Amino acid sequence: MPLQSSFAKSALSLEQQLGQKLILDFRYYCEQVSSKQCRTPMTSLPSELANVITKHNIGGVILFSENTQSIEQTITLNTQLQTAASKSSSKLPLFISIDQEGGRVARLPRDVATSFTGNMSIGATYKKHGIEYATKTATVIAKELASLGVNVNYAPTVDVNMNPDNPVINVRSFGENPTLVGKLGAAQVAGFESNGVITSLKHFPGHGDTSVDSHTGLPQVNHSKEVIYEQDLAPFKHIIAKQNPGMIMTAHIQYPQLDSSTFVSVDGKTMIKPATMSRTIITDILRDELNYQGVVVTDALDMAGISHFFTPTQAVINTFAAGVDIALMPIEIRTPDDLNKLGELIKELVAAVKSKQLDEHEIAQSAKRITALKSKFRLSTNFDPITALINAKQIIGSTAHRAIEAELAVEAITQVKNTDSALPLKLKNAQRVHIIMPDTRKCMAMQQAIETISEQVFTYTCSSLQGFDPEQAGRQIKSADVVIAANATPNQSAVEIGGMDDLKDDPNFALSTAQQPQALESLLKMAKQSNKSTVFISLRAPYDIATYGEYAQAVLASYAYNIDIDEDERVSGPAFTALAKVLLGKEQANGVLPVTIKPQKAH
Repeated sequence: MPLQSSFAKSALSLEQQLGQKLILDFRYYCEQVSSKQCRTPMTSLPSELANVITKHNIGGVILFSENTQSIEQTITLNTQLQTAASKSSSKLPLFISIDQEGGRVARLPRDVATSFTGNMSIGATYKKHGIEYATKTATVIAKELASLGVNVNYAPTVDVNMNPDNPVINVRSFGENPTLVGKLGAAQVAGFESNGVITSLKHFPGHGDTSVDSHTGLPQVNHSKEVIYEQDLAPFKHIIAKQNPGMIMTAHIQYPQLDSSTFVSVDGKTMIKPATMSRTIITDILRDELNYQGVVVTDALDMAGISHFFTPTQAVINTFAAGVDIALMPIEIRTPDDLNKLGELIKELVAAVKSKQLDEHEIAQSAKRITALKSKFRLSTNFDPITALINAKQIIGSTAHRAIEAELAVEAITQVKNTDSALPLKLKNAQRVHIIMPDTRKCMAMQQAIETISEQVFTYTCSSLQGFDPEQAGRQIKSADVVIAANATPNQSAVEIGGMDDLKDDPNFALSTAQQPQALESLLKMAKQSNKSTVFISLRAPYDIATYGEYAQAVLASYAYNIDIDEDERVSGPAFTALAKVLLGKEQANGVLPVTIKPQKAH
């Protein structure tokens, strides 16, 4: 692709520089203003949003699953976005960014693109395969993203998951060992960037030991300085030295041992600065000490870890003053009224530079880092949608890519326990299998995976942890030959469940999220008392094995449970297929736990 001539032109005006320092989201957009919250996905670029990109020389956009509904639609949208950028006075192409980590966090439709079983499953393969799957997954995801015109991926997550109660990272981490996390993260950076997609290591200086989700609050990490350097910062330090990633994303987390300076929040409270706004953390440590000279981007500024405490303008000024290059999602743009707010924000930022609240030289240096990164990756506003579509349809979700996805899923399966050779299952034709799953869809996925792999025919019953009739479940467990029970912690969000209403048929047995762990334990106890051959499967973070593993003869961990639904309404997913292969002895469980499971509690 030809380079824009404007790259050579470093003399951007102050307004152009500030526009480049913003990445906007257009997740939803309603052309009519109403009192209701706008929830209309933006799948095609309206002229007023195109004008905003052009007028303000906006640096980039972030896409969500609402914006990426099919290959053709996504390519058309990305073409419209780059066309708007080509009409700006700077002519600079956009960063078109996305969170396509793989596993839990994937914005492209799972039935279309290859989303893999995620980072902790890659961590589980490290002992046998080294960096092989880190490299392969990043290469596949990068090829699929680049074919759509996406040029920045907010990945890899190199947080070291040291906290079993971490609600937001858990299986998004490669594991608890900083050296392993650093090696696998570096391999992913190389895999993405050698295939034309800029990476953004996250979440600096580390989100691995938090029990608060920064989407909903402001977490604090109270590690000593030594622990921070040995654990949290170690993967970032290793990857900066080895791969020099294009971007690094900041965390909305307080680190009092790195910086205990304070700010006064919008409601008058004095609080410790989050890393995103700490000059000590961003400039002194990341830039000067770790010698990172690339682009620093904030995590989304609409997250409660920031938006509860600052006005949007204050938030952006504070992050820029700390030395951050790009403000991600600085204001919500949902209706035409919000477009004026963007104009106001840029005016206020210009005023902050004029009044010396922001340093003019630093803003210019920051804009230069951004344009240098766009130049290095040869980003262009010339995106031919016809060629792109032909290319993307051959690449995205290809047979070769799906084969790597299936391979990783199998290689990650970890056998934590196998008493009395309970595995592989010794099932005979017409025997009964009782499946206990977080929801009905996962029961179906497990059943269909077994049916596809086994030559024999079994009878299946299911208890969904969202609700079941205890008496009926008791009867089904008693008459079963094998019980396969599974759990997913931390709790799934509605999005992950897939919006299924499990209980349309019988609302009498609905279980709240809080009741589900006890329900699972009661069903497992029932199976144990009936001397049933029981397998427990940890479907997400394997820490739950400490609670439920004692009730089963065999215990497996899969680190993932995502499912696809095909045109025939068949439910499947790489993790379930892999589990079925191991359960039936068609494959070995070669994975190794990448985190420590605390000793099982005494009852």
